[in-house]
Amino acid sequence: MSVVGLDIGNENCIIAVAKQRSIDVLLNEESKRETPAAVSFGEKQRFIGSAGAASATMNPRSTILQVKRLIGRKFNEPGLEKELKLFPFETFESPDGGILIRLQFMGEVHEFTPIQILGMLLSHLKQIAEKNLEMPVSECVIGIPSYFTDLQRRAYLDAAAIAGLKPLRLLHDCTATALGYGIYKTDISNSSPVYTVFVDIGHCDTQICIALFETGQMKIISHAFDCSLGGRDFDEVLFNHFASQFKERYNIDVFTNIKASVRLRASCEKLKKVLSANAEAPLNIECLMDEKDVRGLIKREEFEKLSSDLLERITVPCRKVLADSGLTLDKINSVELVGSGSRIPAITRILASIFNREPSRTINASECVARGCALQCAMLSPIFRVREYEVQDSLPLSIGFLSDKGPVCTLSNGVLFPKGHPFPSVKILTLHRTNMFNMEAFYVNSNELPSKLSPQINTFTIGPIQCHTNMAKVKVRVQLNLHGIVKLDSAVAGVARRGKAVKRLEIPISESVCDGMKRDEIAKAEEKERWLMQQDLKMEQTKDKKNALESYVYEMRDKILNAYRSFANESDREEISRKLQQTEDWLYEDGMDETENVYVEKLEDLKKLVDPIENRYKDEEARVQAAKDLLKCIEDYWKAAASLSSIKKDAVTDECNKAERWLQEKSQQQDSLPKDVDPMIWSCEIKRKMEALEATCKYMIRSNASRDDMNVTDQGDKSDGMQ
Repeated sequence: MSVVGLDIGNENCIIAVAKQRSIDVLLNEESKRETPAAVSFGEKQRFIGSAGAASATMNPRSTILQVKRLIGRKFNEPGLEKELKLFPFETFESPDGGILIRLQFMGEVHEFTPIQILGMLLSHLKQIAEKNLEMPVSECVIGIPSYFTDLQRRAYLDAAAIAGLKPLRLLHDCTATALGYGIYKTDISNSSPVYTVFVDIGHCDTQICIALFETGQMKIISHAFDCSLGGRDFDEVLFNHFASQFKERYNIDVFTNIKASVRLRASCEKLKKVLSANAEAPLNIECLMDEKDVRGLIKREEFEKLSSDLLERITVPCRKVLADSGLTLDKINSVELVGSGSRIPAITRILASIFNREPSRTINASECVARGCALQCAMLSPIFRVREYEVQDSLPLSIGFLSDKGPVCTLSNGVLFPKGHPFPSVKILTLHRTNMFNMEAFYVNSNELPSKLSPQINTFTIGPIQCHTNMAKVKVRVQLNLHGIVKLDSAVAGVARRGKAVKRLEIPISESVCDGMKRDEIAKAEEKERWLMQQDLKMEQTKDKKNALESYVYEMRDKILNAYRSFANESDREEISRKLQQTEDWLYEDGMDETENVYVEKLEDLKKLVDPIENRYKDEEARVQAAKDLLKCIEDYWKAAASLSSIKKDAVTDECNKAERWLQEKSQQQDSLPKDVDPMIWSCEIKRKMEALEATCKYMIRSNASRDDMNVTDQGDKSDGMQ
């Protein structure tokens, strides 16, 4: 087994693997380090990753992109409605208020949840890892945004289960980056702790954390984020600018054409990268819409002016993370800037002005999360031995508990796990109850939640309590686990008995996750994923058979006119050429979409015509080599016969002479035949003749040696007797 780290970005995914003394990033089927987070549905097959991204332009309505943004979200959430309108695929509200994606597949309408789509993407990444490593992959650590709610974290675990993965931890993106940065630093001591700010500007969000590094450990002091500010928002600024410009200049409205919108957005993203290194950048797209070529130009100064509102928003989480940490600017040792959206020069200037120091780029901006996750996976897995290094994360959102008698808390403000609290963490609550009761976990401050999500987390039912007294003392063990998920591990009642010690009673706990997937729903999703994988495999096999038939047609057409020409008569060549042309025409007409068996039968029919000719061609060279091998064998046994007794010598020589005469006769007969008929003698016959000669001669030589040994023994016995 191997351990991997997965960075599921909004646009791209990266797989890192822990190996002895190193962390490596795996290449996908196109030998690239980044795999697009795209799932596309064709007529009979899914295309995921690079193949899915390639289908986005031609098949936008059946290609799901940016699924990360939809995980654990409600269809009617404020702010999400505008985002859903940007997607080319169809979405609608599920019965529980969530999001469903509707599309055509296999001639039918199918509906998928974002969790199922994420499961498909994770399954694809698992396949890439297993193909690279040539071993099963199960254990992993997956990077998640720090602003993810309990429901979204559970959704990731459900998607991983659908994909057949076993996450050892869901690790915050910035925490993963900090781990990969801090574990290798050698200039850290307990006497002078190092504080580093990590700013991760991704495709769709901005996350910032401050980490404390000491010898053998790291602690996250504070988190801050803007969950709807990322590189794609700057792309959208360029998109709106040029869409307006082209409407005025070329009289085309890209908002009315999905394919044109997809192409313009892709071009704007490339343009943004050019502006990061140049003062101005051109935009040229051929046949964008209505067969019109479009051109444009924008200067970096103009782009920054158009993006001024977005640039101002970046300052908000920066100031918040500093305020929540309780640190002053002079305590900050360095600022590290990462993420796919971090390359805009204006962002670097803003960060420098806020933190009074120039941001550094000493770590890989795209791969740091995946590498940190792989490192954490190695630390948690029993397979690897990693040096002791403690990773302590902090809770980004305050969590409270309610019971049927009001708030349950350990702090005066009614919070059980306050914001910034380290996790994993466990708390023991002592309650006095007489019968079954409920407890509810919730986010205390709804203003901290992204997109004003519901503050409800889950509800626990504890009981029944098998107690004969009026009041039982119940101790409830509440855990904030490695994933950042709230769990009730156990509930125990202490029952006092007259004259005896207190008896401990385990109390059953049942959990109801607010809007979470149920076990039977996960099982159905797993079953559907297996069916889809089988369908994909079936289509890939069919495609391979079709390609094999097509390759055979082209290859044999060339060979029948060149290499095989003298081994087939004119009528055979004409018949084969005609059959090859018919097969090629069929492939591009009626045979475009056939079953695997049909392609196999077509190939077999062609081979019945070509195989006799191909066998003659191949056997000519093999026959020459076999004849050489037989003559060499004859020569070797002639030499070996010289050391044998006269009778055996004559016998071996006679066998060799007979084999030589046989070969000469057969060769003369073969030389008199034309090449376009089956040979008088095949190479396999010559090989069998050589094998028979070797067996006969070896037997004679061994029997001669045995008799010599017996003669020596007899003479020795006689000598001993005389003595």
